[in-house]
Amino acid sequence: MRNFLFAIIGIAACQAAMGQTSASLSNTGVLLDRIVAVVNEGIILQSERDEKIRLVVSQLRSQDSPIPPEAVVEKQVLEQLIVQEVQVQRARRLGIRIPDQAVNATLQRVAERNGMTLTELPAALASQGMDYARYREDVRTNMLLDALLQRDVIAKISVSEREIDRYLARQETSAGDQIDYDLSHILVSISPTATHEEIEAAETRVNGIEEQLRDGANFSELAVAYSDGQNALEGGRLGWRKGAQLPAIFFDVVRDMKAGEVSPPIRSASGMHILKLNDVRGTERVVELQHHTKHVLLRPDQVLDDSAIRSKLERIRARIVEEGEDFSDVARLESDDPGSAPLGGDLGWNAPGTFVPAFEEVVASMQPGDVSEPFKTEFGWHIVLLVDRQERDTTEEVRRMRAIDAIRASKREQETEIWLRQLRDEAYVEIRS
Repeated sequence: MRNFLFAIIGIAACQAAMGQTSASLSNTGVLLDRIVAVVNEGIILQSERDEKIRLVVSQLRSQDSPIPPEAVVEKQVLEQLIVQEVQVQRARRLGIRIPDQAVNATLQRVAERNGMTLTELPAALASQGMDYARYREDVRTNMLLDALLQRDVIAKISVSEREIDRYLARQETSAGDQIDYDLSHILVSISPTATHEEIEAAETRVNGIEEQLRDGANFSELAVAYSDGQNALEGGRLGWRKGAQLPAIFFDVVRDMKAGEVSPPIRSASGMHILKLNDVRGTERVVELQHHTKHVLLRPDQVLDDSAIRSKLERIRARIVEEGEDFSDVARLESDDPGSAPLGGDLGWNAPGTFVPAFEEVVASMQPGDVSEPFKTEFGWHIVLLVDRQERDTTEEVRRMRAIDAIRASKREQETEIWLRQLRDEAYVEIRS
């Protein structure tokens, strides 16, 4: 089926370029497919739009969300497909590719999260009416768009030391920053180059939405129908966000709201926003069971194979355990790890999951003071000294890293909306009825 669709796309594209037709007919004159939009050098087919509509409606039903009129869903879905096509075209022009191995790894994680193997995934998808080949390509497309977003938006979001310091100071004086907010969102976008008339039209539109909400309209339904945000088809759901992860203009409003309340329109660089606070929850301190380790690493080479390396490490271990040599002194002389050897093999304090699984499994089985038997990882052969293990309250230690993540997150959504609007405005789009 997927190959068939690709064939139809190729035929339709050629016909469109020759000015012949925007539809494909069988030899019996039955309409097989047609172009519903031209996006730069690409096209969107009715079959793609209809399949997306089917999935969106199915998702809304599964969430017990109201389903807007068919024309509204069709318009939103088509706009989403147009914006996606613009992004895909840009990613391809930049040479971004997602290899099969990366797609396989993602599908493997999907299968594991659902308690099945990768080989069982196609049958599970089929039972839900989903084609595995199409699902696989959708996963690849999503990974492609994530890679493009990382390159064009996230990588360019800078965080200064001053911003981090201000964030941490704000944390100390505002408990609200550490509160989690479950939010939904309606965006009426305004282009950076919008005229006065276009701005007035956007304000009229958002005021109309606000009036419907005051009259008791369902927020999720209005988000699907009217929002220009990336999460429109999910009822505008943004999910849980820390107060500190929200743009300041959102946080200043949300912190004074109660669960279930809807905000007045909020103006930002990307447009007009209406927020709904679905729920609120507190936070917990971070406590980790960390381990302090040292190691000696030896790598096989043309002279020493795995067997010889293992024997050498056994002799080194005997010097430490039986003859009483200092582990750090031995590591400085013998270890091939350029990072830790000058430090006596010291790897410092680390939380579980920092190192590769083979290393973690050995450390987890040890007691403080133990020196492991030689073992192999992808980096070479090791012996490890477990210096100590203890529960540590790392709340303060991770604050700075979390500050960076939070500041990036607070900038990400707005920067993404502006970026997508710019891509959309610069694209040639022809919608065909």
